[in-house]
Amino acid sequence: MSQSIKTKSRLSNFFTVLRQAFTGAEIDYTSISIRKAIMLLAVPMMLEMMMESVFVLVDLYFVGHLPNSAEAIQIVGLTESVLTIIYSLAMGLGMAATAVVARRIGERNVTAASMAGMQTIAIALFISIVISVAGLVFAKDILLLMGASEQTAQQGITFVRIMMGTSLAIMLLFLINGIFRGAGNAAIAMQSLWLANTINIILCPILIRGLGPIPAMGLTGAALATAIGRGTGVLFQLYHLAKGSGNLKVKLAYLKPHFDQIKAIVKVAAPAVLQFVIASCSWIFLAELVATTGGDHGSAGYQTALRLMMFFMLPAWGLSNAAATLVGQNMGANQMERAEKSVFTTIKYSMIFMAVVMLLFLTFGHLFASFFTEDKQVIGVATEALRILSYGFVLYGIGMVLISAFNGAGDTWTPTKINVVAFWFFQIPFAYFLAKYLEMGPTGVFIAIPVAEVGITLAAYLIFKKGNWKKTAV
Repeated sequence: MSQSIKTKSRLSNFFTVLRQAFTGAEIDYTSISIRKAIMLLAVPMMLEMMMESVFVLVDLYFVGHLPNSAEAIQIVGLTESVLTIIYSLAMGLGMAATAVVARRIGERNVTAASMAGMQTIAIALFISIVISVAGLVFAKDILLLMGASEQTAQQGITFVRIMMGTSLAIMLLFLINGIFRGAGNAAIAMQSLWLANTINIILCPILIRGLGPIPAMGLTGAALATAIGRGTGVLFQLYHLAKGSGNLKVKLAYLKPHFDQIKAIVKVAAPAVLQFVIASCSWIFLAELVATTGGDHGSAGYQTALRLMMFFMLPAWGLSNAAATLVGQNMGANQMERAEKSVFTTIKYSMIFMAVVMLLFLTFGHLFASFFTEDKQVIGVATEALRILSYGFVLYGIGMVLISAFNGAGDTWTPTKINVVAFWFFQIPFAYFLAKYLEMGPTGVFIAIPVAEVGITLAAYLIFKKGNWKKTAV
């Protein structure tokens, strides 16, 4: 009888914590149990990251059923590969915002946390203008540079212009969520992406296929649906910032440039941006290598597999973001042992999640790929890619948590150095050697990816154990 009561009590506590994770609450993450803190942060962060990948999967699903599906999938995939540069800038700034805001929250300095968040937004506004202009002017050239044929590039001009022209929405969606995560307001970050994706899912079939007086716009409709969805998500974020939700109490005056604050943020953000740019440029090179060695079908298959992989891996990334927040806030509260323990506890959960994903891909990879296209050649390439990529998933999960821990501590240079060596000095030359010199084509590229990721995990673990990250000041 007593065992039954204990079980019911545990279930009751579990659902209470789960409800808190979804609704959000002002909680001191430096004093509650580490497991509870991870759950409160990780659940909304995992769902948030999953929702971010849904944008591309929804687009892929609907454009994958257009008459020219191979070309359409390639345009979406290649554009997303280029957009990873924007994602890198946004994630770099967001990571800096998370680190600085989390540290200030841990120090119980809400005003400084709010000011730091708003200063990162001011930086993002400037960067977005430059990117938008470049996308509008060089849309076709970007696709040609990525390895698309003349015909495919011509068809994708409008899609690229809309996606890159609305880069401000992309930047702010990532960045402001980084601010909320640093403050421990993970539920708001999740809710913004749920709203954005709901709108995208509703608008995608309407704008792509047409409905009543609304004409069928194909790829252009997919871009418009995504842009409108992301824009709405940003408005939701701005509303909560203005309202002063949770630990943040922002004011419009905080947007006024404060150069000492900007300098401190850039000091953390610059290597963080470089860190993601290094990885993104590697992915762009690999996409171009697959396109040139595997043709349109090889490229479409790779892009389909990549999007599926990111859909399942982004929740693990969300889990790792919980570690970043806990590291930052505990360091601010001068609780170094608790910060380190939070990382290894998060690693355990990440390994379990990624092991399940690996089994899903090895068992149902073909089924997942066929959901997005009916082209047999594309499905074949995607299935092979998923099988090869999945072999390293458990170690991917460990590596993601360790890298996020460095970033959460404000030590953004360590992951950057690891990425330079792993991606540029090893992955790219290795992929080129396998794909072209050994004439393995796209298969060689697929093999190079997990091998490099394993190296990243091993290097990150050895450096993390040394403990120099504990001395980082932000």
